[in-house]
Amino acid sequence: MIAECMLKDRWPARLWIVRHGESAGNVARDKAHAAGLADIDIQARDVDVPLSGLGQRQSAALGRWFATMPGECRPDVVLISPYLRARQTADAVRIAGGLDPAFGKFVVDERLREKEFGLLDRLTKLGIEQRHPAQAEARQLLGKFYFRPPSGESWCDVILRLRSVVDSITLHYSGRRVLIVAHQVVVLCMRYLLEEMDEEQILRIDAEADVANCAVTEYGLERIGEQSLLRLHRYNYVHPLEREGAPVTEEPDKGTA
Repeated sequence: MIAECMLKDRWPARLWIVRHGESAGNVARDKAHAAGLADIDIQARDVDVPLSGLGQRQSAALGRWFATMPGECRPDVVLISPYLRARQTADAVRIAGGLDPAFGKFVVDERLREKEFGLLDRLTKLGIEQRHPAQAEARQLLGKFYFRPPSGESWCDVILRLRSVVDSITLHYSGRRVLIVAHQVVVLCMRYLLEEMDEEQILRIDAEADVANCAVTEYGLERIGEQSLLRLHRYNYVHPLEREGAPVTEEPDKGTA
């Protein structure tokens, strides 16, 4: 009986998945597209790209929104991508008092890293079409879900590594309040997994709007008969930014064509 109860309650009590605040890479990508350039002008490794000034403001606003919750309702587990912009976002939430008062330390998980763009990294759509027309044609044919650029990843590759993240969460954080801070594709692929979607469903959601910087995707634990499962409560929720007048930004990540 005890084993059965543990299986039924394997999910966290609450799960938030948040995209990092606006980064310097987001800004550089936006400038390159506006100027009709082939290259995105940023010199740092993708893992080392920091938040922009606005991204820092967005992250602090997100932290203050979490801080309005009672202490026992705030995140008590925080899983983060190793990328600097995600770590800075999580740290801003902590500094703003947005975590459980007894919170310990962040869990940095490389499986939550940004989708790898390989050969096409730092190129705009125009740059890909000019320099790698065969890759542009292949992507058009296969679609973003299955297309894997040379030395990069498809969405399916990201989903593969995230399947083990979900397993780790159910194994180690049952009944906890878990916050994940990562990237746009990670947010979407986690929805794909948690809600058991197919390619058509998740790409339809992606086509409707980009995941906004510091937007909240939230799941709550619900009991359905003898089963417990996570239910989506909100997606791409930007009220934490709007309530403080922090501008909402939706630029795709810099390597995305």
